[in-house]
Amino acid sequence: MFLVFLLSGLFLGWSLGANDAANAYGTAVGTRMIRFRTAAIICSAFVIIGAVVGGAGPSETLGKLGSINAPPGAFTVALAAALTVTSMTRLGLPVSTSQAIVGAIVGWNFFSGSTTDLDSLTEIVSSWVLCPILAAIFAVVLLKLAQVFLRVVRMHLFRVDSATRYGLIVAGAFASYSLGANNIANVMGVFVPSVPFGELDIFGLFRLDAAQQLFLIGGIAIGVGVFTYSKRVMLTVGSRLFRLSPISALIVVLAQGLVLFLFSSEALESWLTARRLPTIPLVPVSSSQAVVGAVIGIGLAKGAHNIRLGILGRIGAGWIATPVISAGTSFLLLFFVQNVFLQPVYTPVQHQPSNQVAARLGDDSVSDQVLLAESGLALPREHPAAGAGRR
Repeated sequence: MFLVFLLSGLFLGWSLGANDAANAYGTAVGTRMIRFRTAAIICSAFVIIGAVVGGAGPSETLGKLGSINAPPGAFTVALAAALTVTSMTRLGLPVSTSQAIVGAIVGWNFFSGSTTDLDSLTEIVSSWVLCPILAAIFAVVLLKLAQVFLRVVRMHLFRVDSATRYGLIVAGAFASYSLGANNIANVMGVFVPSVPFGELDIFGLFRLDAAQQLFLIGGIAIGVGVFTYSKRVMLTVGSRLFRLSPISALIVVLAQGLVLFLFSSEALESWLTARRLPTIPLVPVSSSQAVVGAVIGIGLAKGAHNIRLGILGRIGAGWIATPVISAGTSFLLLFFVQNVFLQPVYTPVQHQPSNQVAARLGDDSVSDQVLLAESGLALPREHPAAGAGRR
């Protein structure tokens, strides 16, 4: 039965492949440096590798936002996000799968009466702002470095073209790996709390735990989405927002890959922590936002006069609307699934006081508020019993 519920996650993975995963090679295809089929093959392979090897960190943060503890609920949340992304994709808008799944989880929290972890939500939302800004900064810096390099080296035009083509292939592979590591949480993260899989031993070479098996399945679904429905979004990002030269296209892909890598690398987080340096939150961010930020950075560095503000406005409107639409869709679908199909979309959580709290229940000098705080069940401020002593 779990595999049936997993179908909506596969649909969401397909939607991500059609929309977000295409960004790894969108600029390369848009500038006609790489054929679509070649880009799709490389992108799919490295997305799967990144998902299995590095997808754990962002999925943990997403799980803190809302732990969906029933497979029908996970199915419905993923379906709501997938429907939102697919509808935006049909309009040719590179929307954020990260925003769609976050909105859908918040919708589940409202429906189930669960508390939304505001710290995790703040981390994720702030990353939506930081992601395109960082990508724009990286793109400008990389563009300046490339210009200096080309002035010093003075390569022949044909050699520059050949090097750029190979650079786009390598940079796209890196961006695809980073995307798989960062965004697989959007596809399969909601299923992790209820996954029934055991550990899988593959020919004695390596083992996949339950979450990694989910990530492998989700990565394959993303690859299918890249092949079947990504070309339109590639053209929107790769050529319609701002006309890119091949070198600029390479820089956009590198900037995007670097941003996604920063937000998904557990090794980098451990390295920074060991040296007592500020860490970057491991959260799923939008490759679409990273690409658009990088393209805008290139455009600003070249004078900003060729940036198509109409296209940019449509993309921005899609970013704002996506989490709102996804949250509303999630809430309505959860109501429908629970009341029409009679499927439990959440499991009520029974809170039990700890042994220490239970032992202190007989102490009249201890207030209810203190006991509730110790058990993690603090009363709301407006409750008449809040702050009152025990009677």
